Amino acid sequence: MLTLGPNEVLLGHRADAWQHALDAAAQALVDAKLVDTAYRDGLHAREAQSSTYLGNGIAIPHGTPESRQHVHKTGVRVLQFPEGVEWHDGQRVYVLVVIAAQSDEHLDILRQLTHALDREGIAQALASATQPEAVAALLSRPPTTTHLDRDTLCLQFPARSVQELALASAARLRQRGLVDNTFIADIAARPPVWLGQGFWLASSAQGVEAPALGLATPATDTLSERAGEHERPVHVLFCLAAQGDAHWPLLERLDGVLEAAASETLLAASEAKILALLAGESATSESRRVRILNPHGLHARPAKALVQLARAQGVAVNVRLEEDGARSVSLASLTKVLGLGARHGQWLVLSAEGEGATKALDTLTAAIEAGLGEHVVPISDDGVIDKTSTVTAEKPSASSPQTPTAPVVPIAADTPHQGVAASPGLAIAPVFVVRPLVFDYPEQASDPEREQARLDDALHSAAVTLAELVKDASNDDVADILAMHAEMLDDPELRQDAREAIHAGRSAEAAWWQAIESAAHAQERLADRLLAERAADLRDVGRRVLGILCQVDMPTPPAHPYILVMDDIAPSDVARLDTAQVRGILTQRGGATAHSAILARSLGIPAVVGAGEAVMALENSSLMILDGERGQIIPMPSNARQARAEQQREALERRRAEAWEHRFAPGATRDGHRVEVAANLGATADTADAVENGAEGVGLLRTEFLFMAHASAPALDTQVAEYRHAVEALAGRPLVARTLDVGGDKPLPYWPLPAEENPFLGLRGIRLALTQPEVLATQLEALLRAGRGAPLRIMLPMVKDVAEFRAAKALFDALMQRLTPEERATDVELGVMIEVPASALLAPSLATEVDFFSIGTNDLTQYTLAIDRGHPVLSAQADGLHPAVLRLIQMTVDAAHAQGKWVGVCGELASDATAVPVLVGLGVDELSVSARQVPLVKARLREFDLADAKAAAELALGHATASDVRDALEAR
Repeated sequence: MLTLGPNEVLLGHRADAWQHALDAAAQALVDAKLVDTAYRDGLHAREAQSSTYLGNGIAIPHGTPESRQHVHKTGVRVLQFPEGVEWHDGQRVYVLVVIAAQSDEHLDILRQLTHALDREGIAQALASATQPEAVAALLSRPPTTTHLDRDTLCLQFPARSVQELALASAARLRQRGLVDNTFIADIAARPPVWLGQGFWLASSAQGVEAPALGLATPATDTLSERAGEHERPVHVLFCLAAQGDAHWPLLERLDGVLEAAASETLLAASEAKILALLAGESATSESRRVRILNPHGLHARPAKALVQLARAQGVAVNVRLEEDGARSVSLASLTKVLGLGARHGQWLVLSAEGEGATKALDTLTAAIEAGLGEHVVPISDDGVIDKTSTVTAEKPSASSPQTPTAPVVPIAADTPHQGVAASPGLAIAPVFVVRPLVFDYPEQASDPEREQARLDDALHSAAVTLAELVKDASNDDVADILAMHAEMLDDPELRQDAREAIHAGRSAEAAWWQAIESAAHAQERLADRLLAERAADLRDVGRRVLGILCQVDMPTPPAHPYILVMDDIAPSDVARLDTAQVRGILTQRGGATAHSAILARSLGIPAVVGAGEAVMALENSSLMILDGERGQIIPMPSNARQARAEQQREALERRRAEAWEHRFAPGATRDGHRVEVAANLGATADTADAVENGAEGVGLLRTEFLFMAHASAPALDTQVAEYRHAVEALAGRPLVARTLDVGGDKPLPYWPLPAEENPFLGLRGIRLALTQPEVLATQLEALLRAGRGAPLRIMLPMVKDVAEFRAAKALFDALMQRLTPEERATDVELGVMIEVPASALLAPSLATEVDFFSIGTNDLTQYTLAIDRGHPVLSAQADGLHPAVLRLIQMTVDAAHAQGKWVGVCGELASDATAVPVLVGLGVDELSVSARQVPLVKARLREFDLADAKAAAELALGHATASDVRDALEAR
């Protein structure tokens, strides 16, 4: 097992760029004879895939799987950069933990580092450390847990002396395993210390396993003890198990009690009152006691809802677990609330004081009792779960692990079939279809002990398999997700739910699947689509265990190259793939943000997802063409179509290489018609990368990233500095920044919204921003100040008509008058995004007042066709080349050009190779795409003339459906 000690730490490095820091890290590994010099390229290649910044000033650079051949011996080196290094994702790094690993032995180090991520001040401590031992200790030593809870209290003890009381409290700590007999002997050898006002203290650092604070009170109020020349009352005795400096927080609790309460008031005090005082609650605080009834406790989603509600109350509220009096945290902090680890059945104590406290506590208590948006599992007064209220697992269905669906009509040979584009690339290979597994098991069982033993064995076996899969994972993304699966498998709540069902008479299989389905259903109900899609991971974990219980094995893939076809591929399926054989991935279900898509992209495997149940009727070994760029498959293609596809695949590789070589050429058609090609960015830190890819500007900067990264709306100076980073990186190229676009599927935790029947048709975009005009005004001012000396374009999202534009423009005009030309941008335009049909239909009236239009084809398509673009079945039909969408684009362009205004497109359609000539033919002036697509879009423009583009647009507008449009354009 790898360890992180002082011998691996190198202090005092400096670097003026992250690349130089990475080079220094590579050299450190070479000097240690862990790698050869070629490993440096692996470090840079891994960083190019995604940032290795971990958090709290720590980055963990490591090589790609391909670079492992350059590793002589597994090891690590820690490089300290006291002045810090600006990492390529905008983070400040003070320590590099650079890893040379021949497989996944380095995971031990990563597990150690996770302890450092939640510790306040760790980045500063790492930067200022002057000894290698200090750095090693900060990185590898987990924080010590201190103990002060109901079990460390010893109340109303019939003691005859303060020494007896001290021994009783020490014995209580011994029962908890916090101290050993050496501690008790040391307490017995030394008299307690008089603290005044009836308080006494006994303490020792001998025999301490973990720092703890005990509290004891006598059974009588007449107990006294001589201290010095006087007889002193004995009301409260503190028993402190000291350990280094880890017990200092406990002393702070002790001091708080000494200041807050008279000792005699604690003689008859209940455990609840004493724990409240130890938690820092004042005598004037109001409190509420409420039980967690969510079946999986206060996990991320309900905790997030609770924190949002607490922040909206206008009064500070604290929360603690009733059984853990030493930990009262702010209910406005999601991290701290999650850190409580509140489980089903545990009691929370909420406290607040001042005006509004009563109303706030009542509101929060009611929300917790109602489940915070989840179903609840009540508990009777005797602590037994009400079985009539639990959610039972659905009987096996198409999405459950047992009975496969009824036969479906197969896709016709040599016929294009549309799915959802998930991972680009073109694959041509036979298919290998993995049918839904059939698990046959009884629902009931008569021997709970036997069933529990069977489940325990299956869980252990699954854990061993997952550990092996993590070790052998083909890349870090796969390993991370499989590690998450291992955590799910070890979830005590899942195991407890299954255990209770077994003892209620269910079989091991039925009990386990009931627990999985209950958790998955709760996950699927989340409003956050990304979190909801994680339900697939839960079911994957469940099927793994169910397969062991039912002795069902996964089918063996063929030894030749193939396209994998599944209902929905899971991370563990990917981990088993032979990436040298798998040419593509096709799934019946799933979306572009599901793990199946994420993993396919990380492996560079073309993928189409959400293609419908017909794909499960494909015959094994039949040939298929899979186009991950267009989200299209063609089973059993004709010889002619196959030949064209193979030529296309070869041409695609040549085209990508050529496009990269000419990426800095201006965007223009073959005959010189100018079309600017810009980049869509989710963060200002990506601006330099966009420029390197040839972007002629930023056509869409999503500014919500900045708001989502803060616990409250970012201040003016914070925003100015962030936006200025993009302006400077663009070096005179235009910046089109979209004002805050949240609501719908992008809520802000500090901007709570009322529950809406359909949030996509509710408060979002500009209509939400106008409810808090001061926030919008601050952002507009920040953009104007940051854009000094550069071309700045500001656009407003989700505008439906000129009235909304005028409301925002009034704020903009006031700022333009208040700020001097020296303080703000002078080359500035204010435009709107065309995302709803209303704004396209009213483009003539808007065009007279706005400076430009930018068409967001993703939302425009969604709202025009009334199809949720994330819908697992219908999303494939949400095609921006639908004639209805194209006509709205045409109307927008015509209205803008009539007023001398320009039009851009910043949706996914702008990078669709088939759509590019159509958009140019419709008159679009700018195409804004992801940074990596910029070279390819420029190359696509050079392949046709303006006359060709106009002919393509006319052809597209002459058809009735999106598929007809695509077929016609392909034939042309």
